[in-house]
Amino acid sequence: MADALHRAIARGEFHLVYQPQFDLETREIMGIEALLRWNSREFGVVPPAEFIPVAEDEPELIQAIGRWVLRTACQESARMQAELGCRLGLAVNLSPAQFAQPDLPELVRSALEDSGLEPNMLELEITEGVFVMEAELTIQTLNTIRAMGVAVSIDDFGTGYSSLSYLTRFTVDWIKIDQSFVHDLPHGRNASVVTTAIISIAHGLGMMVIAEGIETREQHDYLLARGCDLGQGYWFSKPLPMAELVPWIAAGARIAQDA
Repeated sequence: MADALHRAIARGEFHLVYQPQFDLETREIMGIEALLRWNSREFGVVPPAEFIPVAEDEPELIQAIGRWVLRTACQESARMQAELGCRLGLAVNLSPAQFAQPDLPELVRSALEDSGLEPNMLELEITEGVFVMEAELTIQTLNTIRAMGVAVSIDDFGTGYSSLSYLTRFTVDWIKIDQSFVHDLPHGRNASVVTTAIISIAHGLGMMVIAEGIETREQHDYLLARGCDLGQGYWFSKPLPMAELVPWIAAGARIAQDA
């Protein structure tokens, strides 16, 4: 599989799908998250949970894939905004290996300039694994990226190397509640307590909160009642290729005017 992944970019086997992110109160679309998909000649359609860990075992491989994702997502998002005449945020995931690249800020700047996407329309999602790397380098990279106008969020919060001290040492804009907590809402006591605490702590530190994996009205209503800002999941929309997302939005989805 690793060998096939090395050939996947050149063969054009990767493509992106996008899941809309909604304001929980107004139901307006605020942004989209880019998600990588792989249709391999050798293996067929391979789920991300299977091929991403393989790619992450080789830093150069995951970095090459990450560069393709960032550039492609920025280009497709910029074209979508131009076609629809709207401003929608774009969230792109970064692995710890990608974040460790010394030239990451330059890669981000280049992807923005080449695509024409405004920096404040881009959000980079990092996992808690980033925070166990060299602290000073992490802080410098975060500050450089945010100084460009690009937002940073902690993805899958609460499932990795969780420590509340990270939230005081490293400045980020968003915290993303993992779908494993959302799945058990509203009746799972532990999930309810953790979710409520995450929202409260994040807001207290001046951060916004987005929940992923919302699949029912009950989950939506529970998160809304506790002040969660944004949400995404199959209750709103499944991830869509750009060719389907654009007409879906054009058909009548409400877009926030101040996104």
